[in-house]
Amino acid sequence: MTVRQPRYSKEEFARRGNEIYESQVRSQVEEGNQGRIVAINIETGAFELADDTIISFFKSDDRLS
Repeated sequence: MTVRQPRYSKEEFARRGNEIYESQVRSQVEEGNQGRIVAINIETGAFELADDTIISFFKSDDRLS
């Protein structure tokens, strides 16, 4: 069995996500969505907003298919 190595370090993953959130996502979701979850694809910038982490993951995964 081949062990896959992560494409990005945890630090790079976090840096990319924060950068996309601040530059593209925040202004679209900040007002009226306190406490909701934002799932961001750090390679495409696509994002989903949901009330549950599992739902946000599956919704964002569906967008990539």
